Amino acid sequence: MTNFSDNEILNWAALLKLKAKNSKDRRLYDFYQAGTYCNETPLSDIEFVALDFETTGLDSQQNSIISIGLVPFNLRRIFCRKAKKWYLNPQDKLQENSIIIHGITHSDLQGAPDLLLILEQLLDELAGKVVVVHYRHIERDFLDHALRLLINEGIVFPVIDTMQIEANLQRAKSQGILSFFKPKHKVSIRLANSRERYNLPAYAPHDALTDAIATAELLQAQINYHFSSDTEIRKLWL
Repeated sequence: MTNFSDNEILNWAALLKLKAKNSKDRRLYDFYQAGTYCNETPLSDIEFVALDFETTGLDSQQNSIISIGLVPFNLRRIFCRKAKKWYLNPQDKLQENSIIIHGITHSDLQGAPDLLLILEQLLDELAGKVVVVHYRHIERDFLDHALRLLINEGIVFPVIDTMQIEANLQRAKSQGILSFFKPKHKVSIRLANSRERYNLPAYAPHDALTDAIATAELLQAQINYHFSSDTEIRKLWL
């Protein structure tokens, strides 16, 4: 079993309780009040929700969310019938280069709601669960910045980052004694490339819901290969 517990462990349960006490927005108060798991909870007891955003760019300070996909799951099942997907009215303009990547056009977003209109539903879907993403600086940073603009209050929540897990695994592998004698080559930790290493099927990229499902499957595979159902959540969340 791989151990990445050398990082400082944050007491997320205590932090969310403190955030609930200080939150002025009812929706955020309810989200924080739902709490989270204690550090010692085994992964087998965790309810996860995989989350993915499509955005107008990669800068959370300048760009905005245009699509959200999420799906709840645990170590045994992915609950696709409970999956959710929204298109959102962007706070900045769609750029041609981003349209080429995610394929979301102006016509797709015609009549799409602002984030505020679906915020309560989104937070209800995330509340009390452990959020799983592939590259946390998109989902956590974009949502935090958007809420600071919309309600003058940001958001924090624990995540498991499957990209970070894969980066840690590849780093540990490259530091082995035998790898010293092998030619060095950079290994991709993008979602599709990471899935290939676990023989997971290839999906069309850059659809928020498809990528959320792909991230859920990737975490299940990572845990099956490198951890165990008894691994404590503190070993993986950030």
